[in-house]
Amino acid sequence: MSEESTTPDLVELARRAHEPLASRDVDGIMRFYGPDAVWDLSAGGLGLFRGHAAIREFMEDWLRSYDRLEVDLEDVVDLGSGVLFFAATQKGRLADSGGEVTVRYAAVTVWTDRLIVSVTNYLDVDEARAAGERLAQERG
Repeated sequence: MSEESTTPDLVELARRAHEPLASRDVDGIMRFYGPDAVWDLSAGGLGLFRGHAAIREFMEDWLRSYDRLEVDLEDVVDLGSGVLFFAATQKGRLADSGGEVTVRYAAVTVWTDRLIVSVTNYLDVDEARAAGERLAQERG
């Protein structure tokens, strides 16, 4: 009889990390981030957030700006060496205007000890995949 691992792989962890978005559970989201994590949203003009407090504040502001928000993961790939790539579509209704927003983006996340230590978001999915592949190779 073969033994199955009880430790989720990075693809499963990434999917779990997105689940709390549906219920706007910021504590649930933050439990996947290391204390010194960095979240880079520079590609979208939103800046760089360092550490739990900064990421939490951004998450709270971001979620508050929507009446409804869904993030659908379309492609999640473990690139090796703790590097994960995903493409996603974010759909939502803005709280102030009621306007609908749809954004397709990608991210490269780095995981250590089952926690996210960095997230870099990209507006270009192909650019993100290439950057993730380079990073995995460098870390390999």
